[in-house]
Amino acid sequence: MRPGIGLLCCLALSFAQPAAAMTSPPLSERIIERSLVDEMRELMTAKIVIMSLRGANGERVHMEQSQILAYDEQWRAEREQSKKPLITSTLASPLSNYLTRVQAHSNGLIAEIIVVGLKGLNVGQSAITSDMWQGDEAKFQRTVGVGPGEIFIDEAEFSDGTGTWRAQINITIDDPDSGAPIGAATIEINLTELDRRLKR
Repeated sequence: MRPGIGLLCCLALSFAQPAAAMTSPPLSERIIERSLVDEMRELMTAKIVIMSLRGANGERVHMEQSQILAYDEQWRAEREQSKKPLITSTLASPLSNYLTRVQAHSNGLIAEIIVVGLKGLNVGQSAITSDMWQGDEAKFQRTVGVGPGEIFIDEAEFSDGTGTWRAQINITIDDPDSGAPIGAATIEINLTELDRRLKR
């Protein structure tokens, strides 16, 4: 059994209730099964994922916290500007292109994918995120911060914009040669769509 898989055995997704939303989500408490997590993990073993993380980690190995925060501040500022050099370069990367294709081919099951390196900064993503640094969030601290093979499934949340329930599968991405963590992936799953498929 891979480290962290035991989380799935006792997983109980909890749902925060938005004021104008349904009184209870039409989802089973263990809707995210091990097979789905394994499928998402396999997608993150693609050569482009590993190569991109190795490259980004090498470039950022000596980056100080002040530089990390500066990147994050620039990212947040660019979201409100017409010119977005940092955001554009990240979204145009081969890794981001791969993640965008993965999301598109899921036919609505995957809502978003983010891949971050050892410094907690985005390396690739399928859509623009609110920030670039994920190092202060559970998605990073409970995967890379714990060790290889880790899985962390966050609590489900209701998206008012889409009228669907979402939950994030967060996994440590390990180097296939050394077995050491080289980054993490966050795959946001459309639970409403997953529930629909499971009931067919």
